[in-house]
Amino acid sequence: MAPADVTADHPHAPRSDAELWLLLGTGLSGRRIFGELTAAFDQAFGHRYTVVSTEDLLLGVQGGRLTLHDLTGRPLNAPKVAYARLSSPRVSTDREITVLRHLRAMGTDLLNPVEAVLACVNKFWQLQQLAVAGLPVPDTRSYADAPLSEVLRAGVPEPCVVKAVRGQRGQQVFLAPDAALLHAIHGNLRPDTPYLFQRYVAHSHGRDLRVVVVDGQAVAAQIRTAHNGDMRSNLAQGGTADLCLGRYPAGETLAIQAAKALGLGVAGIDLLFEQDGSFTICEVNVNVGWRERMTKVTPAIVTACQTRLDTHT
Repeated sequence: MAPADVTADHPHAPRSDAELWLLLGTGLSGRRIFGELTAAFDQAFGHRYTVVSTEDLLLGVQGGRLTLHDLTGRPLNAPKVAYARLSSPRVSTDREITVLRHLRAMGTDLLNPVEAVLACVNKFWQLQQLAVAGLPVPDTRSYADAPLSEVLRAGVPEPCVVKAVRGQRGQQVFLAPDAALLHAIHGNLRPDTPYLFQRYVAHSHGRDLRVVVVDGQAVAAQIRTAHNGDMRSNLAQGGTADLCLGRYPAGETLAIQAAKALGLGVAGIDLLFEQDGSFTICEVNVNVGWRERMTKVTPAIVTACQTRLDTHT
């Protein structure tokens, strides 16, 4: 064990015996949501919880048993419960997923299980699970190793929405009116990740319904509307939002079903408006954000953590 005073160089070292972890990926500690969560967790759980960064963990195997240490070399007990907030584009099976696997193997109850996180990181993986569950998703084509030119020659929906299988905030997403355009520009598409080619839901152009689900309950909803006629309604792309919890019960029910199909305790589900009044699932987000006026989200996450802690007592 490290000397007792070694933690003086690490004033934010996690509590070694905390039962609940708020586990943060790189770059997420300075966000507003982090402050909102820590304030609520402080009040609800006090010394029973701690904040842990994936950057500050040492994983090990010693004497045939899994171990955890912080960067001072101090042993840490695996928490009973952990809520992980990870940056989806940065999630790596060799890094963040390894941490989640380690915690799970040590008995930690993860609000968002490893398999659910992986499915959300890859947009086609989530479509696979949602379709198997019988939930509505856009007609989509993707590929593994095939040359993109051959994929296009085999046929894609026209018009279609083009997305990289990994990405967030509307990045690497655009509308292609026909395959001819894709043939003309496919050499400019980055080859480091596959793409999705999805049916364009014209009735939902520039708007979608975002529903935040926590433990099977819709706790926030908003209609997001694009800026200057853009197809993408993401707020990061300049879109605006109108809070609307309870206005679209069918959409909220579908969002709850989507979160359940993927096994998510906390999720943000983006739904597209169909012309007949129904909804289609656009995508599911594991590292969901919410606005200050969405006042039910943080208390719901606190309750979800408390419920899991109660099952361990």
